[in-house]
Amino acid sequence: MVLLTPKVVQRASLFVSFGGLVATFVTMLLPLWKTMNSDLNEMENWYEGLWHMCIFTEEVGLHCKAFESLLALPPVTLASRVLMCVSVASGLLGVGSAFFGLDDVAASPDRRRTKRVLLILGGVLIWVSGVTTLAPVSLIAYVMVAEFWDESLPDAMPRWEYGEAMFSAWFSGLLLVVGGTFIFVAVCMGDHEARQRTEMFTLAHEQRTKTQNYLKTELL
Repeated sequence: MVLLTPKVVQRASLFVSFGGLVATFVTMLLPLWKTMNSDLNEMENWYEGLWHMCIFTEEVGLHCKAFESLLALPPVTLASRVLMCVSVASGLLGVGSAFFGLDDVAASPDRRRTKRVLLILGGVLIWVSGVTTLAPVSLIAYVMVAEFWDESLPDAMPRWEYGEAMFSAWFSGLLLVVGGTFIFVAVCMGDHEARQRTEMFTLAHEQRTKTQNYLKTELL
């Protein structure tokens, strides 16, 4: 389609990637990764994130407390925290690199190859950011399911369930993967257009040369 030019795809993919990065950053800080409600006290709701543990009661409201010790963290929570930090860092670098690689950003003609490299680098980093967002949330989800159906635990013992932040993490990770993938698509589209322009220029030059030779032959 005419509307799907490399510039349009670049802008759309960068917009999607930036939205996924913002959602990933917000999700990383939310204490809503896990939720638990005890049957013994239905007035209390417990929430747990990567950085805080919270309890909600009707009398007090929401009260949160940060985890005090890194060494006391469960391995899954610690690994998820590291992966989410890597995701945000790589996402920032990727979006910045892709922005300076856009065709709309002014550059001299001899910098076209540099801009292409920046786009590819940005796409790779954004894709890595999406994978490192999907990995921790999927790991936590697997551990929660395994613990939920663990028959060795008493039935009366409350279990953690999925919180809203987990669905937000899946969504933001998917946005980052899609945004990084479409940056690669934009690069391929740009390469295809460049080859077409080169072929058209070569064909026009050959036709012009043939015409000039034909005119010289007529004059002779």
